[in-house]
Amino acid sequence: MLSARAALARPTSPSAGPLAVPSALQLVGNTPLIEIRRTRDGVPPAVRILGKLEGFNPGGSVKDRPALKMIEDGLARGRLVPGKTILDSTSGNTGIALAMVGAALGYPVELVMPGNVSKERKQVVAAFGAKAIFSDPLEGSDGAIRLCRTILAEQPERYFKPDQYNNEANSLAHYETTGPEIWRQTEGAITHFVATIGTGGTIMGTGRYLKEQNRSIQVIAAEPADAFHGIEGLKHMASSIVPGIYHEAELDRKLGIETEDAYNMVYRLGREEGLLLGQSSGAAQVAALEVARGLREGTVVVLFPDFGDRYLSTNLWIGWGKLGGTTP
Repeated sequence: MLSARAALARPTSPSAGPLAVPSALQLVGNTPLIEIRRTRDGVPPAVRILGKLEGFNPGGSVKDRPALKMIEDGLARGRLVPGKTILDSTSGNTGIALAMVGAALGYPVELVMPGNVSKERKQVVAAFGAKAIFSDPLEGSDGAIRLCRTILAEQPERYFKPDQYNNEANSLAHYETTGPEIWRQTEGAITHFVATIGTGGTIMGTGRYLKEQNRSIQVIAAEPADAFHGIEGLKHMASSIVPGIYHEAELDRKLGIETEDAYNMVYRLGREEGLLLGQSSGAAQVAALEVARGLREGTVVVLFPDFGDRYLSTNLWIGWGKLGGTTP
């Protein structure tokens, strides 16, 4: 078996490194930026919109970053040791990421997920060998959090719980990787950073790093407009269990996004930019456009959390034919 040290070792640069990496974990991060050229809706020509495509991570989403960092932290602190099982609650992507990391390191994984997460997410989790435990779909991610706490309380010695909602390693992953990547990729030209909020780790960690480089950079969060929404993976903070790592005072602005607007943006990004993205990416782009339209010049970086292939069986695509497409 590949040792944990080898599996977690960071890759060298492509020009100087080996032809192959020893583990999928070495492929986490260094995702590309793409310029959004057509889906601009009246944005001034001097304003650039750049999308960070987190679907290129090996587990398929931005959540690979915090999942890997939380497991690294657990190993370093001696909280995750052979014989223990990784356990956490998730709306999908973090679970997939933990399942991937667990598989690469040889640790079993159990995940508490709302019963209505997409079929594709359930299948991917199973493909990585993780066990899924389904909570009441009507209770959303908060129901999964509560059930996970119950399971842990019954057998605390059996599990290592990364606790993505309260683990500062979540934010730290983005401080150490996502933020520096964006700063480097834009050569310091970024003026605004836009991201959706689930745990809050992405926007907290990335925002902190970017503001340390340039205090004038604006950090803008996008969340569902109300509690009863259909944007899988996102939290409406006012009606949810607020994650311990989320600190709203650090944001410059927060925008509420309607589910229908997020869905319509997903369809447009597919047709106009050749990008098949998830519904949270649609919400992020709606927010990015609102920000960009208010500028004369600048560089807006919007984070697209994942690709859309893990949502093809969801409400996102039901009725697609009525909107000008062909029903899958």
